Amino acid sequence: MSRSIRAWIDQHRLPSFVAIAYAFTWTIQGALAYSGMEASWTHSILIGFGGFGPPIGAAVVIWASGGSLRTWVGQMFKWRIGVKWWVLALGLPFVILSLGVLLFVAAGGPIDLTAFESPFIYLFAMAWGTVWGGGQEDLGWRGFMLPILQDSYSALVSSAIVGVTWAAWHLPLFLNATTTHGGWPLSQQLLWMVSILAGSILWTWMYNSTGGSVLAVAVFHAGINAMGIFHPADPEALVPNGVPDPWLNLLAEVTGAVPLVVIALLLVVGYGADRLANHDPPTPQDAGLPPDTDVRSDG
Repeated sequence: MSRSIRAWIDQHRLPSFVAIAYAFTWTIQGALAYSGMEASWTHSILIGFGGFGPPIGAAVVIWASGGSLRTWVGQMFKWRIGVKWWVLALGLPFVILSLGVLLFVAAGGPIDLTAFESPFIYLFAMAWGTVWGGGQEDLGWRGFMLPILQDSYSALVSSAIVGVTWAAWHLPLFLNATTTHGGWPLSQQLLWMVSILAGSILWTWMYNSTGGSVLAVAVFHAGINAMGIFHPADPEALVPNGVPDPWLNLLAEVTGAVPLVVIALLLVVGYGADRLANHDPPTPQDAGLPPDTDVRSDG
């Protein structure tokens, strides 16, 4: 890469990051949508590979800026954050699930308590989700984009910007009929957008409060994604004769989104919109970026 290109990337860090992240992910996942490949393990692995757009975009920008890739990647191995935060990262998804189920039942949603999945499936979903099924994105969105934004904006505004960028990045999944997103009606897509914006606030809170532990965020992210495995909604009622019931599926989505939104609001009120934590948030330098915009040596 020429020095002039590196200099341009360094001077336009966020646009460069977003462009690379989108280009990588949309190329792979767009090709999958166009190919018509049926749902399979191979399909899932390729979808997950496409999810590496954000960390690849971050790595390119950090390298072009002469920053420290080791410092940036080190956020994914930052596990010494205190027992409290691991309890929250692992336990809060179950609280959110429980609240959603209570709302679902209170609204008349049918449940089946005889069909719980094995805990081993949950452990696999957590491991998969942390490194390949969603958590890998967080090295880009939270471990790179968020600290840059928070250098200029509040944690809440930064969360909203990351959330919108993150949501739009998923577009190829909505265009692929073989993915979960591709089968959603417009109402469910809009509710998902609300959930992802609320989730972005929760992820910021976890990242800022743990001093920049992308590992904690990725585990938390994987836990939220895996909660659907244990939702006791009656599958025969949700999809009678193989055809999704629009009302019940909408109800499940609404009751799942409400706890996320409520907790996000409580965090904003409790911690304040400026930092969403009890101390200063990580800086761009904590994410591996140099403090200035000079491109270092070509090595």
